[in-house]
Amino acid sequence: MLTQSEGNYAKALQNYYEAMRLKIDPYDRSYILYNISLIHTSNGEHTKALEYYFRALE
Repeated sequence: MLTQSEGNYAKALQNYYEAMRLKIDPYDRSYILYNISLIHTSNGEHTKALEYYFRALE
């Protein structure tokens, strides 16, 4: 999360994707997916952001 707040979105995405590979708890996964969607929104990738946002809601 610190990496994301510092604006290093590429590194933050890499960390979140790694966390997705490791996390099993549904609550944690939804939080990770939501943060991935925020990064894609910040990068102007709105379609991709919605995809991850909806996955977080599931």
